[in-house]
Amino acid sequence: MAQDIHLANRARSIFEELGYDVRMNGARGEFRAERDWKQVTVRAVADPGEAAPAGDLCCFVTDDDTAEPLVRRLEGSEDGAEFAVISVDGRDGYEVVRAPRADQ
Repeated sequence: MAQDIHLANRARSIFEELGYDVRMNGARGEFRAERDWKQVTVRAVADPGEAAPAGDLCCFVTDDDTAEPLVRRLEGSEDGAEFAVISVDGRDGYEVVRAPRADQ
């Protein structure tokens, strides 16, 4: 539970720093980020098994050690939803591990 809150706070901070307008949607660890024409559903995920792509553009924020397994799991799903994965480290750093296609 504490890890989920930490990831959600980091996710929100990253998107705010990138200039997105962040709107909480009531789901734990999930919010909507909007900038210009782009709308992204952002989900903080501590366990890759809990991640399920949404029908629209979705970005998953997770720890360094779960980022690659999460990418493999989502790329293997059959729904074809476009997604991004951001890994966060134990400090204030983050890395975009998988970005959506350029046309998204």
